[in-house]
Formats: sequence, structure tokens, C-alpha cells
Amino acid sequence: MTTQNTTRRLRPQLISEDVSSWYGLKTITTYETNRTDASPANLQQAYQAMLAQQQAETEKQALYRAAADAARLAEWEFHNAVLAMKEVVRGQYGLDSDQAQAVGLKKKSEYKRPSRKKTVAS
Repeated sequence: MTTQNTTRRLRPQLISEDVSSWYGLKTITTYETNRTDASPANLQQAYQAMLAQQQAETEKQALYRAAADAARLAEWEFHNAVLAMKEVVRGQYGLDSDQAQAVGLKKKSEYKRPSRKKTVAS
């Protein structure tokens, strides 16, 4: 038997087939086995554990999405607050001030003046 790679998820179709097989086994009244891993009690326990873990995963995904949304909104609120602060610094101290430079703005005097284009006489 080949080694199982348990790091990858099973296809939902395969899990659905397994559940159908489990439900089918419940209709067999004469099923008996000496293998504990194939016993009806172990199958029931594994099925319940799978359902519980799937539910926990779904709940945590919902919490993750909510936390990601909240973090994204907080990032935007912070960004907008910084933009507002920069506007206030520009207005209060001027475009060519050291204070404007301190908050990450470029001084007006540091911009390169546009040069005249030379015209070629024909």
C-alpha cells in the first residue's frame, strides 16, 4: 500500500462518497469485523470527529474573514488620518517648511524647475 500524503486535503467528492459508504454500512445488519479501525463504533467516532473539525474550521474561517475585514478598515482609517495630518501640516507650516519635510512631504524648493525646451530653427 502506498504512503498517504495527509498534508493535502481530500476532494469534497471523495468525502461525499465516503459518507455515502458509511450510511450504506448502517443498512447492513450482519456486518462484523475484528479490525478495530473498521468497526462501526470507530467509524461513527471518526465521522463525528470529522464533522466537529469541519465545523470548527468553518467557524474559524468566518472569524478570520471578520478579523481581516476589521484590520483592512483600520488600515484605511489610519491612512486617511495620516493624509489629513499631512494636509494640516501643509496648511499650517507651508509647502516649503521643515515640518512638512518631517512628515514625509517633499519641500516645494526641492522640486526641479521645468526647463525650457530648445527650439530648433529650420
